[in-house]
Amino acid sequence: MADFWKDRRVMVTGGAGFLGSSVVRRLRDAGATEIFVPRSAQYDLRTHDGIARALADGRPDLVIHLAAVVGGIGANRENPGRFFYENAIMGIELMEQARNAGVSKFVGVGTVCSYPKFTPVPFHEDDLWGGYPEETNAPYGLAKKMLLVQGQAYREQYGFDAIHLLPVNLYGPGDNFDESSSHVIPALIKKCLDARDRGDDFIEVWGTGSASREFLYVDDAANGIVLAAERYDEGAPVNLGVGHEITIRDLVTLIARLSGFEGELRWDATKPDGQPRRALDTSRAREKFGFAAGTSFEEGLRRTIEWYTTTRANRHGRLPTDPLGKELLGRD
Repeated sequence: MADFWKDRRVMVTGGAGFLGSSVVRRLRDAGATEIFVPRSAQYDLRTHDGIARALADGRPDLVIHLAAVVGGIGANRENPGRFFYENAIMGIELMEQARNAGVSKFVGVGTVCSYPKFTPVPFHEDDLWGGYPEETNAPYGLAKKMLLVQGQAYREQYGFDAIHLLPVNLYGPGDNFDESSSHVIPALIKKCLDARDRGDDFIEVWGTGSASREFLYVDDAANGIVLAAERYDEGAPVNLGVGHEITIRDLVTLIARLSGFEGELRWDATKPDGQPRRALDTSRAREKFGFAAGTSFEEGLRRTIEWYTTTRANRHGRLPTDPLGKELLGRD
């Protein structure tokens, strides 16, 4: 749909981060030529003035809001207040100012963490309000969930075209491999490769291994976001995922095999498993804007391991060191 993007000015918050970089590439492939990525060194999107200047300089017709302060279970447990406040204030103020600036469409990208802890599997969008999120990441999940409420309220009162997408856990080349803030796949890849290279006999893994997760390759997620921006104009939230899950125990076994680590896997059951299960019903995305993930899980893992292996060897690429995920805010 190159005609959709022709002469359309797009602002992508977090556009220099893991998911954002992939979204910017996909936008260019789709025909977008006017893409503005506000970098946090110049535009602090947690402040009124930072957002105002970004909108004034970018003059967007469409905003894709990806910027977030994120992390794994450990980072969420250590920073619940900051994760709530910074994610909430950034999204709420950005949507309000975008509406006042005449932005024609706002694409809010939320999180699977917004779902209740014991959501029936597969998670359907209608189950989003069936309970409280899993405790370790509830502040983050609820902060992002408020953007759905805001978007629906603005659609009803002002006719503002705000949509809300719910991607499942992402992975892929360019992910955050910092030990203090990484999510499960990059954390396990690094752990296995480090242990292999040191000749360790075992690695220790958090939890029991019984929890399950669904994972979406980052380029597939970017494709879904761009398709939704082009084709979806309704207030109901939409899941982005692959539609099947894997237990953490099976995930660790697979990553160990692909990484070449042959030692023992030891489970620390004193550490939390997080939400018991995650797997999405992806039918709405398929029906509403034709999205289906195209990358097999094993192939996606191979590409991710290869990228990290090369990056680590060359000492190049993005290996964030900020435990609060500053690269997702678009910072260097």
